[in-house]
Amino acid sequence: MNIEDLQIDQHSKNPLHVQIADHVRNLIAMEKLNPGDHLPPVRQLAKYLNINQNTVLRAYLFLEQEKVVVARKRGGTVVTARSDDPNILLERRRRLSEMVGNDILKVLSMGYSPEDIEADFYLQLARWREERQATPSTPEAAVDIAQDKDTIRIVGSHDMALNILVDLAMRENKKLKIQITHAGSLGGLIAIQEERAHLAGIHLLDEETGEYNYPFVKRVLPGREVAIVHLAYRIQGLMFASGNPKHIKEIADLKRPDITFVNRQQGAGTRVLLDIQLRHLGISPKEIRGYQRELDTHLAVGLSIAHGEADVALGIEAAARSCKIDFLPLFRERYDLIIPVSNYRSELLAPLLHAVVSDEFKAVVDKAGGYDTSQTGATSFL
Repeated sequence: MNIEDLQIDQHSKNPLHVQIADHVRNLIAMEKLNPGDHLPPVRQLAKYLNINQNTVLRAYLFLEQEKVVVARKRGGTVVTARSDDPNILLERRRRLSEMVGNDILKVLSMGYSPEDIEADFYLQLARWREERQATPSTPEAAVDIAQDKDTIRIVGSHDMALNILVDLAMRENKKLKIQITHAGSLGGLIAIQEERAHLAGIHLLDEETGEYNYPFVKRVLPGREVAIVHLAYRIQGLMFASGNPKHIKEIADLKRPDITFVNRQQGAGTRVLLDIQLRHLGISPKEIRGYQRELDTHLAVGLSIAHGEADVALGIEAAARSCKIDFLPLFRERYDLIIPVSNYRSELLAPLLHAVVSDEFKAVVDKAGGYDTSQTGATSFL
C-alpha cells in the first residue's frame, strides 16, 4: 500500500477519522491491503495529511475495535491476519452474521421489502467482485462439456439477472457447480457450436429484421435443435457520472471531442447494438474517442466511469445502479438462454431451469432495476 492511497476531504461533512477508517476498509475490500500488511505509522500519516496525530490514532483505534486491524507493541498497526484457528473462524462467522442481521433489521424497519434488500445485495456484491478483480477476465481454456459432467458451463453475454439466477440456483442446491465465462453473445453461440458450453446467454439484435436472437441462432447453429428460454427484457442506455457533468443526452453525443467513451468487446450484444445505432446516425467509430478501449462486462465499464477513467458507455440500468452512476434509458432488448435440447432435458440443468421460473428469482430481478420479467421462463424450440 502507498501512503498516497489514503486521502481525506477537509471540506467533507464526515469527520476526518471516519474518512480515514472508510478508506482503509475500501483498500482492504479491493485487496490493495491484505492480511499482515502494515498501515502507515500514525506520525507519518498525520504529517502527510496535515492533520493532528490524535485524529489518525482515533481512526486506527476505531478500526481496531472492529477487529479490522490490530496494534502490535513496537510492531505498528497491522491488517488483521486470517487464521485457521476454529475458534477464531467461528467468532468471525458469528460477527458477520450479527452485522448482516443488524443491517437487515435496520432496513426492514425502514419499510424495505426482503426482495428490495436481496436485489440491492446482489448488485453491491457484484460491484465488489468486479472491484477486487485485479486484471481483466480472460476466456477459460476450451473444455469439452462431455468430459466434465458435474459443472454447468455458461458462456455468453454478461448480465446481472443471470448472475442472480446462478447465485439463487447454487444457494438452493449446495452441490451444484456453475461456471460463467463472459465471451459476448456471439462467443456464447460459438461455444455451443463447439460443445464448450451447456447454454449461452445472448441479446443480439438483427439489423435486417429488427428481431432479437432468433436470426443469429439460425445462422450460427443451423439445423441444431435448441430451446430458447427467455430470461428477461432489459433496458440498455447511456451510463455516465452522477449529475451528468458532460450533459450527455443521446448517442450522437459520443462523437463530441470532450467526451471519452469506453466500449464492450467485439461479439458482445451491446457492441452489436451500438454499431447498429452508429450506422443509422452516420457516425464512424473513428469519430468516437475511446471506441477502441474494450471491457468485458457492464460492471467493468460502469466502474471505469465511476473511477473517472471514462465519461460514458452503453450498458444496462442494473449495472449503473450497482456502480452508483447515472443512467439514460434508450433501448429495450431481449435476453435469452440458448440451450441445446439434449442439455435442456438433462438432470444437470434441472436446478437452474427450476430457479428461472421461481417467484423469488423474478421478484429479486424486478427490484434490481431495468428488467421486465413478465415473460421470464417462457420457452420455445427451434
